[in-house]
Amino acid sequence: MKKMTMKKLLALGCAFVLACSMLGCSGKAEEPAAPESTEAPADTESPESDVPAADNNSTKDSYNIAIVKQMDHASLDEIANAVAAELDAIAADKGITITHEIYSGQGDQSTLKQIGDQLITDKVDAIIPIATLAGQVMASCAKDTKTPVIFAAISDPEAAEMVGIDYVTGTSDALNTTFIMDMMFAQNPDVQKVGLLYSQSEANSTTPIAEAKAYLEGKGISYSEQPAATSDEVIACASALIAEDVDAIFTPTDNVIMASELAIYEDLAKAGIPHYTGADSFVRNGAFTTCGVNYTDLGTQTADLAFDAVVNGMADMDDFYLTEGGIITVNTETAEVLNIDYSVFSNMGEVVEVTTTED
Repeated sequence: MKKMTMKKLLALGCAFVLACSMLGCSGKAEEPAAPESTEAPADTESPESDVPAADNNSTKDSYNIAIVKQMDHASLDEIANAVAAELDAIAADKGITITHEIYSGQGDQSTLKQIGDQLITDKVDAIIPIATLAGQVMASCAKDTKTPVIFAAISDPEAAEMVGIDYVTGTSDALNTTFIMDMMFAQNPDVQKVGLLYSQSEANSTTPIAEAKAYLEGKGISYSEQPAATSDEVIACASALIAEDVDAIFTPTDNVIMASELAIYEDLAKAGIPHYTGADSFVRNGAFTTCGVNYTDLGTQTADLAFDAVVNGMADMDDFYLTEGGIITVNTETAEVLNIDYSVFSNMGEVVEVTTTED
């Protein structure tokens, strides 16, 4: 087993400010989702990319890298698009060809396995799974061939059992739960009851929910847990928390809740309940605020790591690399409905203002 460290990824480390950091079910697909991107031609112009130098012993001038999203939603789409864009930039900079395709597992484990098995049959050079379940399934599919698996945005790789595997590495968007809870109480010191909205099927949520409970118990603050497994359950659980008149709601980087944020944010805001979340995609879909990583940066870093893996091998790589954030994102439209002055956050870090979109 490799010694686990959590150093910043490559030379692109985005450490600054505060270290805070996302990331369900649908019908089984008959065939893997159609690819969204294809080939990066070697002769196109592209900005210079800070990627590892290719091994001089490598004679390959083309690579095939698959990108597999756990499901479709804003954060995972942002990461996948950033991975694809960086692979294009690397191809142009190095004068090589990198073919890449984006697949969606649609939140279904069987669909993910079907995709993974086909990718192994196709003998791709590497697989980049995005989010925990996708990473776990791709690692299982690659067990015999040792095809490099470079995951993106697994918040707790150890809890997900994605460490100590010699053909697996990736990027983690581990959440600073304490900081987000500090934000909650900085904005409203009189919080008396907090709702915890999450999915029990999401490994990403296990550690931060435990941390949130410990934080609240330490302050003598009560909380109400509402775990949800489907979109309908998310809506019902949000309604239950509104009925309980909680003062605020916390959700970590939970894909199940994220996929339903657009369906609940208006009711929460109208009820005067700020939703504190684990990623900026929630906030762009209507939640009040978060503090975490930039997912475009994380996707770029993951692509750089994947290229290093296929060219130079994985022998010297760590189990995973922590992408540090420190960016506070606030939805100004939601803040207005809530009648909240979020200027207090300016003393806690860099604040980015966004409005609600359905992307």
